[in-house]
Amino acid sequence: MEEEYESRRMRRWEELDTDILVRIFQKFSVFELTSGLAHVCRGWRAACCDPILWKTLDLSHMRSSFIKIPLEPYVYVERRSDEALTRILKLSMNLSGGNTRTLIFHFNLFLSDDQLTYTAERCPGLRRVVLPAWNRIKKTGICKAIRIWKDLESLTMPSIANPPYLLTEIAKNCKNFKELKIMGPFEVFFANTLITCLPNLKILSLRCSAIKREALMKILDGLQSLEVLNISHSYLVEYNSWQPQQKVIVRELDKAITEKTAKLKRFLTCMEHKTCLMCQRTENDEGIVRWYKYEEGEWKVDEVSSLHL
Repeated sequence: MEEEYESRRMRRWEELDTDILVRIFQKFSVFELTSGLAHVCRGWRAACCDPILWKTLDLSHMRSSFIKIPLEPYVYVERRSDEALTRILKLSMNLSGGNTRTLIFHFNLFLSDDQLTYTAERCPGLRRVVLPAWNRIKKTGICKAIRIWKDLESLTMPSIANPPYLLTEIAKNCKNFKELKIMGPFEVFFANTLITCLPNLKILSLRCSAIKREALMKILDGLQSLEVLNISHSYLVEYNSWQPQQKVIVRELDKAITEKTAKLKRFLTCMEHKTCLMCQRTENDEGIVRWYKYEEGEWKVDEVSSLHL
């Protein structure tokens, strides 16, 4: 009798309605879906392949095990850590069936070119990508991914020294692109490239950064379609004309800037370095916030709701 009861109970789990299983599985992480639930039985695997579960592939809790090195790419990722990421990506891609629209990586998760290309080819319909760490990603790798992501609308990325190659690819291939978040210093060269390549950008977040005052003025003048600008917890930098090498930190917005920001639908700022902890952290870290020093998840915050994780 006991064996018969156990047999019936197991059959009920296998025959549970797929929609119900999917609703239950929405409570689980990608790691639980790929490493456990999908391997229980055929019915559970079918439920694990439901597009609803893969609309967002969130790997923001997965970090690389790495050490810093003095030469490019400035990090060495341990093989076991790399293999674990590859395994998660392969299992996720098999289950998702190309239905992922948002892809999120941790700021200390260092993808290789091969891992990025593999993911891009199996997620061609991505609309939002959060990829804060590019140490191991080469120009060819990110450009290949951008060419695949024709529907891309939003990108979170680190500040890079040579932005034209990337922004040019976005302009050519991503006709619906409207939202950009840059994590790191914002220079005049980046501003000029942004104006040239993405003049129809709607939303820009430069929070927790050192921003050249001239760069800010340029985007306020040059991005005519800009609706939302976030410079919360950032500070402005300018240089004395009589001492070009001497950097001056500006903690207040002058009239020339406020007159231009008044034309935006939303302008978000916080420059309270005396009372705001995040403002103090940005300044102490010289505009390149060391997120690993602070509360887990702090790097995900953004005052713009569409960019907040």
